[in-house]
Amino acid sequence: MIGPRACLLGWETRPCARPHGVVMARTKRYRPLPRKTEGHKSPNQPLSGYRLMWVLVMFDLPVDTQEAVKAANDFRHDLLDLGFERCQYSVYLRFVEGRDQADTTTRRVQAVLPNGGKVYVLYFTDKQYAGIVRFENKKRREKLTNPEQFQLF
Repeated sequence: MIGPRACLLGWETRPCARPHGVVMARTKRYRPLPRKTEGHKSPNQPLSGYRLMWVLVMFDLPVDTQEAVKAANDFRHDLLDLGFERCQYSVYLRFVEGRDQADTTTRRVQAVLPNGGKVYVLYFTDKQYAGIVRFENKKRREKLTNPEQFQLF
């Protein structure tokens, strides 16, 4: 039995890092990659707006049958499980720390692709994200603010 503070990842359980609720993966296809602990060296480069990236997934999936609707909804839930946020109904966005993590995220998206439809994955830097121009109800909105980052020593 899974307690109220446990997360289910793949086939195993672990204590949940979130303060409330049970968080469960919606699919058994996604398993997080094991972290390298020994021999892994992190780069000594400071975090830069040119190295930090965003991954944008846009899709147009068929919804003409009940099975296709279920596959499209499962794909949306899989994107949420992978850490994406919904921007629009078929546009999802995720912040990553560099090109390597963006490539890994793309492979994980590829692993959960449904049959049929079109899926596009785009990468852009944090500096490019800061230059996005938004309009809402024919009015120009103020620029998006990047998430605050903390440097840990």
